[in-house]
Amino acid sequence: MALQSPFFNNNKRDPDPYPRQGLSPNAAAVGATPAPAPSMPASQPVAPVAASGVQGGESKLTVGPNIKLKGVEITDCDTLVVEGSVEATMDSRVIQISERGAFKGSADIDVAEIRGVFDGNLTVREKLVIYATGKVSGKVRYGKLVIEEGGQLSGEIEFGTSGSAASAPRVPVGSPARAGLQTVA
Repeated sequence: MALQSPFFNNNKRDPDPYPRQGLSPNAAAVGATPAPAPSMPASQPVAPVAASGVQGGESKLTVGPNIKLKGVEITDCDTLVVEGSVEATMDSRVIQISERGAFKGSADIDVAEIRGVFDGNLTVREKLVIYATGKVSGKVRYGKLVIEEGGQLSGEIEFGTSGSAASAPRVPVGSPARAGLQTVA
């Protein structure tokens, strides 16, 4: 006498909840609208999958703690958040380096907020902010500069982002001209 297994009885099988008509589930997940199936009402459109962390068309790259990103060129990034270590070249809108973050390389930025370490060529078109825990070294050009007490800035520092000597005269830090005094020759 042969026993019949209840697991293989096709007579009691429920109808397929995902009929094979239309697109595959993977195609529907990337935003394509599947063909209406008999078991799926046409009044429920499939919403496209949105990328997380991107709001209003802004692109943001976060290099997390203990992550090392080396030897890259970062492009088309609105905001770079550095919590780990980055060795790169970039042209962006905003860079934010956390207290444990480090960036080594070259960066052309609109706004830089440094709480960690930056070493290399830094051109900040608008505003450079160095917080108490921040250390910036290398060749630095800036539009506006804010240094919180305890922040460090060293290297070749130049006002203005054009890089030409005609845009802003270089004056040594301790000179009378820096203090607003005029020298008469």
